[in-house]
Amino acid sequence: MSARRGRLIALEGGEASGKSTQARVLAASLGALLTHEPGGTEIGRRIRAVVLAPDLGDLDARAEALLMAADRAQHVAEVVEPALARGTDVVTDRFAGSSLAYQGFGRGLDVEEVRRLSTWAAGGLEADLVVLLEVPLDIAARRRTAADDRMEAEGAAFHARVADGYRALAAAQPDRWVVVDGDGPPGDVAERVSKVVADKLGTRP
Repeated sequence: MSARRGRLIALEGGEASGKSTQARVLAASLGALLTHEPGGTEIGRRIRAVVLAPDLGDLDARAEALLMAADRAQHVAEVVEPALARGTDVVTDRFAGSSLAYQGFGRGLDVEEVRRLSTWAAGGLEADLVVLLEVPLDIAARRRTAADDRMEAEGAAFHARVADGYRALAAAQPDRWVVVDGDGPPGDVAERVSKVVADKLGTRP
């Protein structure tokens, strides 16, 4: 009998949606490997520094998409795929959905082109489950006390396009994506995330 393959769970959401906190809680409850994009590898950390540098506001959208794809290729090859192959569940704070929402919908690039690029970079790997944490834009804006990077510094219209993009992605793949209300105390949100993961993947954390 072949060894059990790990499951890949991606947490997605806009800036200040609380997904990083929820990714940590979920990974701990599952005994899963916690990772993130961009920056889940040493090479990725260097890419992240470029992508999010606040003084690089003129970075071309296609260049941004290619940098994110390069980060994902290294992340999958070095961290994600080896863990899944040895049977370890992986929880990642951002994955392919971020490229589609941010570079596709947010930056206005062709979403299908971004999808093909991301799929190629990931070697065809898809998340078994994508948990989208949805927080009203006004609440997310209040949570962002300071714009520490390029994405956080974007205007309200950009963040609205990203949010609309996420909703469209979730609606298009209801078997793979699940939307969770990210508003409220972190403990309450964690319970919602735990329940949907159990419902979708069959094992309650």
